Amino acid sequence: MRATRTIRRVTDLKSQRLDAYRYWQSCTVAERMDAVDEVIREAYFAKGIDLSLRPSNRQLTRTIRPDWKAARVQSAS
Repeated sequence: MRATRTIRRVTDLKSQRLDAYRYWQSCTVAERMDAVDEVIREAYFAKGIDLSLRPSNRQLTRTIRPDWKAARVQSAS
């Protein structure tokens, strides 16, 4: 997920945080997870470690827990 990057001058930090919150809430969970993966890979690359050259030894398993309740999302006001 390579996004188009834009540079902006920020004068109100609270407004910037709300804009960022709204942006990430508008993305799907898969898009957010892809963004986290990209940031992690870039951080390792900055340290000189290329994760694409290493085999993955992790296996993900999805477990359905019917007794768990869905998380509630609170508005950022």
